Amino acid sequence: MSANDIYPKCTFSMLKGKIDCRILSTLRQMGFQRPTRIQAQAMPYLLQQKDLIGAAKTGSGKTLAFLIPAVDQLIKLGFTLKHGTGCIILSPTRELALQTFEVLKRLLTDIDISHCLIVGGEKKNKDVSKLQKGMNIVVSTPGRLLDHLQTTNTFNCKNLKCLIIDEADKLLESGFEKHVNGILEKLPNDKQTVLFSATIDDRVKNLARLALRSDPIWITVDDDAKRSTVSGLQQGYYICPVEKRMAWLYKMLKKCKKLKVMVFFSSCKSVDFHYEFFRVNCKAIVSSIHGRQSQAKRKEAYHGFVEAQNGALFCTDVAARGLDIPSVDWIVQYDPPTDPKEYIHRVGRTARGMNSKGNAVILLRPEEEEFVKFLENEKVYLDKYTFGDPPADIQEFLQKLIKENGVMKVLARKAFLSFLRCYKNHPLKSIFNIKNLDLQLASKAFGFDETPHVDFLRSK
Repeated sequence: MSANDIYPKCTFSMLKGKIDCRILSTLRQMGFQRPTRIQAQAMPYLLQQKDLIGAAKTGSGKTLAFLIPAVDQLIKLGFTLKHGTGCIILSPTRELALQTFEVLKRLLTDIDISHCLIVGGEKKNKDVSKLQKGMNIVVSTPGRLLDHLQTTNTFNCKNLKCLIIDEADKLLESGFEKHVNGILEKLPNDKQTVLFSATIDDRVKNLARLALRSDPIWITVDDDAKRSTVSGLQQGYYICPVEKRMAWLYKMLKKCKKLKVMVFFSSCKSVDFHYEFFRVNCKAIVSSIHGRQSQAKRKEAYHGFVEAQNGALFCTDVAARGLDIPSVDWIVQYDPPTDPKEYIHRVGRTARGMNSKGNAVILLRPEEEEFVKFLENEKVYLDKYTFGDPPADIQEFLQKLIKENGVMKVLARKAFLSFLRCYKNHPLKSIFNIKNLDLQLASKAFGFDETPHVDFLRSK
C-alpha cells in the first residue's frame, strides 16, 4: 500500500506511544487532528533519524513536519541545558525564523526543552548570553548563526543531533550558499540532516549532496499534480493600464476593508510611498514590511497583521516565503514577480492548510498579458477578472497631493525611479520590456503631471 493510500486515514492519535504524549496533547490544543500530506509522509522517516529531502508546496505544513520529530528526539535523549544545542533550524529570513520559533514555543508549552531565536537585527550580546546557558534548539538565519559559530566560544554544538535547513531554495537564491557551507564545516558530521524546499533545482541538489548522508529519503508531495498552486486558491489577472493602478488599488482596498489583504510591490521605496498615501491620506488600515526596515519594525508589523481581523499589509517579496499569517483573504500582486516561483510563493500566503480557501489577483498592463501563458507553462492557470472602472477622483486627488505635499513628492519620485529600475531589470524582457513602457503614463501612477528626470534609461 502506498503513502497516498494511507494518508487519508492518518490522524495524529496514531502516534500514541511512538512520540511523547505531551506533544500529542499540545497538538490537540493547537487544533491539529490530522497531519497534512507532507507531515504524514515525512515524519515516519524523521522519527527514525533518517536524513531527508522534502519537497512540497508552500503552506503544506512543513514546519510541524520537522519540529515534531526534532522535539521528540531531544526528549527521548534527555537533553538539558548541560548538553548544549541538539537541534539547529536554519531559515532564510528573519520573519520565517520568527514564525518557526513561534510554532516551536507553542509545541514546547509543557515541555522543558530550552530554545532561542538568533537572527540579525538583534544585539549580539543578548544572543551570547542565551547560548551560554545551553539552548537545546536554536532557530536562526545563516549569517548570524555562522557569526556565532566562528566567534562565540560558549556555543556548544558538540552534541548536535539534527540540522534542519528550511526553504533551501530561498537560502541559495538569497546568496547564503557560502554561509551554509561555512556552517556545515563547523558542525559535527554525525548528525541527522533534514532539507525542506518548495522547489528542488540543481543548486538544492548540490547542497543536499554536501550536507546529507549518501542515502537520504526523498519525499515529494504533488510532484505530478496538474496545478502548481493549491486547489482552494481562486486566482486571476486584471488588465489595468499603468496610469490607473493607484485608483484600482484604492477601490480594491475599499471593497475589502473587512478582509485581510497582502499587496506585493517590487521595491522597498514603492512600499513606503503607497503605505504613506493610503495610511495618511486615505485613512486605510495598512501596515508594511520590507527588507530595509529595522528588525523591531518588521516584527511589530508581522505580529500586528497576524493578530488583525482586517486590513492590508504592503510588502516586498521578503514576505513571500513561509510566513503563516492566518485568514488572508486576498493576495494582490501590484507589481509583477520576477519568475513563476515567486508568483507561487506570493499566492501561497493565502489558502493555507487543509480545506482553506483564498483569492489572488495580479495586475497586468495590456502589453503584459502574455505573462498568463507563461504561467500556464508552469502549471499555474489564471482566470481573467473584471472589476469595473477605477474611480477617476482618486487619481485627481493623488496628482493634487503630489503637487502640494513636498514629503509625498519625494517619496513618489523615489518609488517611481525604483519601480523603473526593477522593471528595467526584470528577467522576462520579452514580456516586461522597459522600451514598451510609456514613462509619462507610468509617472502618472505615482501622481506626477510631468515625468521626473530618469538618467539611467538614456540610450547609449
